[in-house]
Amino acid sequence: MSEFHFLRPWWLLALVPCALLWWAIWHRDDAMQVWRGVIAPHLLPFLLQGEERKSRFAPLHLVAVGWAVSVIALAGPTWQYEPAPFADDTAALAIVVKVTPSMLTEDVRPSRLARSVQKMSDLLALRKGAKTALIAYAGTAHLVMPATIDGEIITTFAQSLDPKMMPSDGDVPAAALKLADQALAKAGSGSILWLTDSVAPEQNAALANWRKTSRTKVRILPAVLPGEELDALSAAARRIDADIERLAADDSDVESLARAAKFVTTGGDQKSDRWKESGYWLTPVLTVLLLPFYRRGWMIKTANQS
Repeated sequence: MSEFHFLRPWWLLALVPCALLWWAIWHRDDAMQVWRGVIAPHLLPFLLQGEERKSRFAPLHLVAVGWAVSVIALAGPTWQYEPAPFADDTAALAIVVKVTPSMLTEDVRPSRLARSVQKMSDLLALRKGAKTALIAYAGTAHLVMPATIDGEIITTFAQSLDPKMMPSDGDVPAAALKLADQALAKAGSGSILWLTDSVAPEQNAALANWRKTSRTKVRILPAVLPGEELDALSAAARRIDADIERLAADDSDVESLARAAKFVTTGGDQKSDRWKESGYWLTPVLTVLLLPFYRRGWMIKTANQS
């Protein structure tokens, strides 16, 4: 809020005629004002029998507040820049793939790893022009490709992944998620898609520690069929506040992932030279100020009564 200012500050000058108009109406409606110089003040309440004391919350007060709020809205309050007009409107995505012998199991045809890569390829086709990074892990985690808008090169590298090419066996998803965070930090911000078939129990503590230091949204596409493995993976997902997207025979899972990944809040490093208009946020205030005028008898006199 240190950069708070008005886009059209000259509109604030309208507060002056609004204040003068309010003062004129207020004194016109004050029946005692005419007689104050003629009759002693302590006698006025007894001589002007029909006059009631003005309410603290008279309609005219609400009108004055409404005028002031309207003028402030027209002045264009702002405190932040609009996103750059040519900045990416789709958040970056870091895809983390488990590359272990268990991913070669063929209960999911043609194999868990191959099926995961196919789903990844379909997802990238829906995210053309969006930044994507690829991380592979087994006993160690490795950044295969930093964030790039070239989905085809991501698919090419993913199709080449094989447990035999990993330096060591094991399961270190926490290290892979940390690498994904680093890749997203360089890309601006985004979310993580985790392709795996299981999580080693000894990794629970490491994953919990990672979650304490990261707010990155994680979605898991499990390369397993319904059963004990999926139940165990779902339990692990809950521990790190990750969402499970069930593997589907059609493209419904990929389409759901594409929609969810697109609208993750993006980073704000890219700014335009235009300030964001924020006066419209005062519209609900004006609506609330108008509500009492729907009450019967709640009005402002527009002419003197004889």
